[in-house]
Amino acid sequence: MADIVIDDLVKTYPGGKVRATDAISLTVADGEFLVLVGPSGCGKTTLLRMVAGLETPDSGAIRIGGRDVTDVPVRRRNISMVFQSYAIFPHMKVRQNIGFGLSMRNVPKAEIDQRVRRAAEVLELGDYLDRYPAQLSGGQRQRVAVARAIVVDADVLLMDEPLSNLDALLRLQFRAELKKIVRQLGTTTVYVTHDQAEAMSLGDRIAVMRSGRIAQLGSPIEVYDQPSDQFVGGFLGAPPMNFIPAQVRAANGPGGPTLRVGDQSLSGPMQLDAYRDQDVLVGVRAENIQVSTSPVDGWVAAQVEVVEPTGAAVLLTVQLDEHRLKVQAPPGFQVEPDSKVWLTCPPQSLRFYDPTTGLALVTAP
Repeated sequence: MADIVIDDLVKTYPGGKVRATDAISLTVADGEFLVLVGPSGCGKTTLLRMVAGLETPDSGAIRIGGRDVTDVPVRRRNISMVFQSYAIFPHMKVRQNIGFGLSMRNVPKAEIDQRVRRAAEVLELGDYLDRYPAQLSGGQRQRVAVARAIVVDADVLLMDEPLSNLDALLRLQFRAELKKIVRQLGTTTVYVTHDQAEAMSLGDRIAVMRSGRIAQLGSPIEVYDQPSDQFVGGFLGAPPMNFIPAQVRAANGPGGPTLRVGDQSLSGPMQLDAYRDQDVLVGVRAENIQVSTSPVDGWVAAQVEVVEPTGAAVLLTVQLDEHRLKVQAPPGFQVEPDSKVWLTCPPQSLRFYDPTTGLALVTAP
């Protein structure tokens, strides 16, 4: 096992005009499971391919286990990689597919057999070793690809959207299995996905990428609950964070300042007093908004546009003055489109952002 240190890594496409990665610096601890997440074109796969040695950076350095591998060819980096496509050989049985990397390294046959059986047992493929890929389901083929990657005992395991070709239910099942397997192995792992639910559920830490840079790096809970800017809050979450323009006003009595949203007001935290008479963006998650079908003193009124029962909750799209919000009501919540509801949220659940830069200002206690 080994840590990964990425130092000021730059990669441009094409002709040096577009920066796929823009001076990225990042450390992945020994045994850590790091997820790179972000929209298409943000540079996450390019970064992974540079760690693998499949792309050459324009500048910067990559070290694995203290060894500079920036210009070291793929075969000498001691890494394993699982691709988006299964990339397993259709003419080989499962046994040969899993052991292919070991055969290329001239490992003795007896040891290959032993290690293949061990990997097959971990991934529940023991009954399929003598089958061809065409005789397997999509989930089983992806297990073969993972088994082939872990059997070589590499220092680093790299995964590029390995679950994207699976259907929704199988993806959910295999995601849990994959997390258990990687935890058992203890191998330093970097995983690329555009799926924020995968990122949240799999990673010890997640790096949210945007336009070749890391917008925020932290634990899944930290990044979800304390987005560093409007982009991160709007990217993570289903539904994403709501953002409401408001103006900070002085309190009409004891306590913190008030937030003026259109013609309505709600209480704000004391830290916002430094931004009195300024415009802010108020960020709030749908699950943190409380909703009532009857008026409540101090709550703000909104108009229901869409009602979406999801089983575990009822997702409402509401109009608050000129702003559309997503609100997560409890299961069984009864309301009709075009009716009125009243909303509030705990001050500690509010997040505040600069409307010009999108950067976080203060967080309620």
